[in-house]
Parts: sequence; C-alpha cells; structure tokens
Amino acid sequence: MPERRLPITAPAVAGSRRYCRKLRRRCRLILLPAFALALLYLAYLSFSSHANLPFHATNHGTSNRENLLKLKDLGYSPYLTNISIFTSFDRTRYELEPPKSRKRPRKRYAPCEIQFLPAVDDLVEPAHYENFTQFSLNYILKEEVPGNGFFEPLFGGHQSLQDREETYHAKDQTLHCGFVRGTNDYPSTGFDLDANDRRYMATCHVAVSSCIFGSSDYLRRPTKSRIGSYAKKNVCFVMFMDELTLATLSSEGHMPDENGFVGLWRIVVVKNLPYKDMRRAGKVPKFLSHRLFPSAICA
Repeated sequence: MPERRLPITAPAVAGSRRYCRKLRRRCRLILLPAFALALLYLAYLSFSSHANLPFHATNHGTSNRENLLKLKDLGYSPYLTNISIFTSFDRTRYELEPPKSRKRPRKRYAPCEIQFLPAVDDLVEPAHYENFTQFSLNYILKEEVPGNGFFEPLFGGHQSLQDREETYHAKDQTLHCGFVRGTNDYPSTGFDLDANDRRYMATCHVAVSSCIFGSSDYLRRPTKSRIGSYAKKNVCFVMFMDELTLATLSSEGHMPDENGFVGLWRIVVVKNLPYKDMRRAGKVPKFLSHRLFPSAICA
C-alpha cells in the first residue's frame, strides 16, 4: 500500500521558521565576540613584537624604558624618532633624539706627493728569463674602406672577435690599439694632439701623466719640495685636458706659461675626444700610455 503522509499544518511551518531565526541570532552572538577577541589578540601580537613602541614601554614595566634609553645613549632609534614616552607612575618624559650623523671627516687632499729615486741611471730593462717569449708588436694605424662602401672610422678600429682572440697569443703580430685613422677622405677619429706636444712626449724616458676631461676635477700640483732637481729635469709630468677644462682652470688662475707649464705639469690639450663619456675618454691616456710615450721606459 502507498505510504500516507500527514498534511503539514500552518502552525508547524511557522514554528520551524521561528526556530531558524533564533538559531541565526545565536550564531551572531557567538561569532561577533569571537571575531572581536581575534582582533584584540592580533593587536597584542603586533605590539608585543615591537618592544620599543611607546605603548609597549608603558604597559610592560621599566625594562623596555631602559632599553629605549640605551638606544638614546647610542645615538639612534631603530624604528621611531622624536617619540615622547609617558609612564603611568611618574609621567616622566623621555625624548629619543634622531640618529646622530657619524660621518667621517672628509679628507682634504694636499698637492700630489710623489717620491723618486735620486737618479734614473739604474733603470734597466727586465731580465731575459728562459720562459720569456720574444716577439714584436706593430699597431694598425690606418684602415681602408671595405668593398661595400659603408665605413665609419673609429678610434679603436674595426676589430672582429677573431682578431681580438688572436691578440692574446705571444707572437709577432699587428693589432688594433687605438689611434686608428681612416682614409684621407674621412675625418679624424679623435684624441688629436698638437705636433709640438707629440715631439715633447716622444723625448720622455720616464713619464708621469694624468688627465682631466669635462672640467670634472681640479688641478693638483706635485709637491716641488719632495722632488729633486734631477727628477725635475728628467721626468715628464704631463696633464692631458680638453679645451673646456683649460678654460675653467685659466679662469681660476692656473694659466699655462709660454712653454705650456703650470708648475711641473706640462699641459697637453686634447681636441676631438673619441668618446662622449668623459670617464671612457679618460681611459685613453691611462691605458694607452705606451702609445703616447713611445720612448718611455716607465710611464
């Protein structure tokens, strides 16, 4: 026989709805305090993890205040500066000053102090060891226009990776080493020097050189009292600079004399710098001093 179900009366439906509403109210009363307790617990954890905060120092005794005062004595505050701390006991105010700058005093550079031997007569070439390979080097001075007609002269030349790899082998070879010129139809590749300056540098056997490009530094003069008379006559002090630097130094009173000297420095003006970056252009007289002073034993 089919199962018979009793009809659901209206009072029964109303009672079930009333029960659901009561259950939702009870859940709200339980969840809201639990949520508030969770927020308080998280706030407590955040304050307790930073022991040097004023709130924590006020509510956790004098040990944290003492730590704060120690930080003050050390001259810095890891987290906060200019904090006013008020205790519940004596309402004493402690000020944490901002960190004290402990910068080292800047060194004041005096003129260059260069020491030399009494004479350069004892300078000799390195000894010939058994494992020393004798070879000769020549430099590429000029590059021709390739067959395709597209050519842009460069100060360092057009060196392939294979050519660069071959330069590491100790053998007789001709390689790129700056000062590469194009054909007569093309302009200079840069680092142009006056003919008189080239002749002067060709006579140097011991050279001390430096450079200032882009008016990026001031001229430091070697200390004459520390340099003997023999060294003054036999050592070349050469300062390379561009026209902008020369104009700046001249306005400051460092005018070269009729022979081109400012103190012991022989001023050599470089025109048409090969690179726009002054730091890169400054590497030319530093790394290629053997090209600028071809007769020098030590440069």
